Amino acid sequence: MAVHLPQPKQLRDLLADLLGRDVTLGPSAPFAPGPDTAASIAVYVDDSLRISALIACDLSFSAHAGASIGLIPVGDALAAIADGKITDTIAENLYEVLNIAASMFNVEGADHLRLHALHPAGPPLDPQLRISTLTLGRREDLTVDIAGYGTGLVSVVLL
Repeated sequence: MAVHLPQPKQLRDLLADLLGRDVTLGPSAPFAPGPDTAASIAVYVDDSLRISALIACDLSFSAHAGASIGLIPVGDALAAIADGKITDTIAENLYEVLNIAASMFNVEGADHLRLHALHPAGPPLDPQLRISTLTLGRREDLTVDIAGYGTGLVSVVLL
């Protein structure tokens, strides 16, 4: 079996349904967080706990997605972006978004994946995890605009 790479439409539909807002996607350059870049990374594992996929989100997407699902005012998301890290509440909400996003990988005939961990934007990322976001090949790199909140970057990377 293999890991299914979610298509942009799957991500758009999932986010629009989950957030109850219009979501617009566009292509972007690969998001590769540097050592000093605030980013959230969701780690997905298969049934034998092998890391199979990552979803890397920039600080902007992390704050806007986490705030919008919890109906937290956009000003709080903007404050988190200005602070360079998301709050614990926004991180918990982002965890829910990215946990539900695991469903995008789980199509018939593909390996079953689940969210293993979320490293929220703010603290320095584990260097090995950060390097894994640079993996070329099977990935989708997108700009995501959440209506009423803002725009950020998301990269879905298969390992």
